[in-house]
Amino acid sequence: MILTQILHPNCIKIPVENNEKEAAITELIDLLDANGLFSDRDVALEAVLTRERIRSTGTGAGIAIPHGKCNAVKELIMAIGIAHEPIEFDSVDGKPVKILILLVSPADQTGPHIQALAGISRVMLNEEFKQKLEKAASADEIYRLLDEIES
Repeated sequence: MILTQILHPNCIKIPVENNEKEAAITELIDLLDANGLFSDRDVALEAVLTRERIRSTGTGAGIAIPHGKCNAVKELIMAIGIAHEPIEFDSVDGKPVKILILLVSPADQTGPHIQALAGISRVMLNEEFKQKLEKAASADEIYRLLDEIES
């Protein structure tokens, strides 16, 4: 899966203004909602927060991939947030996160959701790419970096 196909350039937030986990997730949900990508913002937010309460999506190495499935979207959507101040996320390695990648997919579409998670994991294994994301100065730069690594 090519992540730039599901990420709209205007769905990148730099910096994330909130430094608390649920507030940061809500900030990214609100960004997607402001771009008209939900039929029901509250349903999408609840799906992501419910998934987060089951088990933290802080994958380690400063990355979190909050995600959820619901009927508030017709297709898989994505937002990226970069925090200038680390956010405590109950990550598997116990370390806070600076990179948040939010996914929301339709409840009945498992394949694209899993493919996107795999694609995110693949690009985030590249330490140089990850460092460039953390240092990016704009949403356009983040989108360009993602486009370059996938090319």
